[in-house]
Amino acid sequence: MSKRISILTLLLAFMAVFPVGVSAFDKDDQHEDENLDVKEIIFEHLGDGYGWEVPFAHVYRIPLPVIVKAEDGKWFCFSSGDLTEIEVTENKETGKIKKHLVPVMKTIERDGKTYRFMLTHEGSHKDKVVELFPLSGEEADKVKAEIAADDTKSAEYIVEDGVYYREYRPFDISITKNVAALFITVILVTAIVMGLVGYYRRKGLRAPRKGMGFFEMLVSFVYYDTIKSTLGENTKRFAPYLLTCFFFILTMNLVGLIVIFPGGANLTGNIAVTLVLALMTFIVTNVFGTKHYWKEIFWPDVPLFLKFPLPIMQVIEVFGIFTKPAALCVRLFANMMGGHIIVITLTLLIFIFAAFGSAVAGGATVISVLFSIFMLLLDVLVSFIQAYVFTLLSALFISMAVIKEHEHAEKKDETYPELERRDRQEIAEEKTALERLAKETDA
Repeated sequence: MSKRISILTLLLAFMAVFPVGVSAFDKDDQHEDENLDVKEIIFEHLGDGYGWEVPFAHVYRIPLPVIVKAEDGKWFCFSSGDLTEIEVTENKETGKIKKHLVPVMKTIERDGKTYRFMLTHEGSHKDKVVELFPLSGEEADKVKAEIAADDTKSAEYIVEDGVYYREYRPFDISITKNVAALFITVILVTAIVMGLVGYYRRKGLRAPRKGMGFFEMLVSFVYYDTIKSTLGENTKRFAPYLLTCFFFILTMNLVGLIVIFPGGANLTGNIAVTLVLALMTFIVTNVFGTKHYWKEIFWPDVPLFLKFPLPIMQVIEVFGIFTKPAALCVRLFANMMGGHIIVITLTLLIFIFAAFGSAVAGGATVISVLFSIFMLLLDVLVSFIQAYVFTLLSALFISMAVIKEHEHAEKKDETYPELERRDRQEIAEEKTALERLAKETDA
C-alpha cells in the first residue's frame, strides 16, 4: 500500500511539474532571440482563461462556452475555440516546425447586422473578449494621427488587415476555466458527501472503510474538535455552513495541484473566490449577531472616556467588523498563490540555467525537480491547514457574534482556578464511570 502511495505521489508531482516545463519550452522556442519571460509564464498558469490547457501539448485548449452581451443588448454564445487558431511556422534553416496560438476574429451575422468578437492580448482589456467596431475613413485617419502623436494610444485600438477597430468590453458571463472548475468542485464535494450519507443509510452506524472512512474521520474531526468545541449549543445551526466551507476549500486546493483536466485551476489563488468565501462568513456573522454582539460594537464595556464624546472604541470595533473577513480572504489567497508560484519558479530555473551550459542545466534540473516535488507535497499539507484555519476562524467569529449576554457574564466571572477545578472534577467523574463499567463487565 505504501509503495502504491509513493508511486502515485511521484506521478502527480511529475504531472504538476512537467507541463510547466513544456509551456516554457514552447514559449522559448517562439522567442529564441528573447529572454525567458518568467513573470508572463507564471501568471499565464495562475490566471483564468477561456480555454483549458492540455498538458504535454500546451498550445492546444479544451474549448469552453463564451457568453457575452453585445453593445446593442443582444446575447451571444459560442465556443472559445473560435477565438484562436494554431499557427504553424517552419524555420527554413533548421527545418524545425513551431506551433503557437494566435487570436482570430469571430464574426456572427444576425438580423442583417455583423457582430465581431476577438480575444485581445494587450491594452486595458488584455486576455478578455471584446466586441469590435470598424472605423470609418475620417475616424480611422483621426486614430492614425492620435497614434502617431502618442504611441500608447495604439493599445486602445485593434488593426486587422489594415482596418482599425474600436474595442468595446461586453458584459461577460462566460464559463471560463475557473468557473468550470468551481462547478466541478461542487459536483465532487456533493458526490462525496452524498456517498457518505448513502453509506450510513445502508449500513447504519457501521464505520466505513478506506477512502470513505478517511472522509468520515475528517467530518468527525471538524465537527467535534473544531465546530462543537467552539459553538457549543449553536453547533447544529452553523455546522452545515462550516463543514461546507472546509470541504469546498480543501477540494479546491487539492484539485488545483493537479494540472491535468479537470484540475489545474488555481481557484483559491484567485482573490475573487476567496473574497466571496470571506463575504459569506461576514454575512452569516452579522446577520445572526445577537443584541449583545451589536452592543459590544457600538457601546463596548470600556471606560467612558474611550467611547464618549469621541467614539474611539466604536470606530475600532466597526473597523474590526470588516478586517476579520479581509484577513480570511487575504490569508487563504496569499498562502495558496505563494505555493503555486514557488513550484512554477523552481521549475523555470531549469530553463534559466540552460544558458550556462549542459552541466549546469543538468544539475539545476535535478535540484529543481527535487525541490518542486518537496514543495508540492508541502502544498498538500498546506491545503488541509488552510481549509482548517478558514473554518476555525469562521467558527470563532460566529461564536463571538451569537454569544448571549448572560453567557458572556458567566465566562467573564469564571477564573482560571475555577475552570481548572471543573476540568479535574469532570475527569474524576469520567474515571469513576469507567471503573464502574469495568466492574459490571467483569461481573
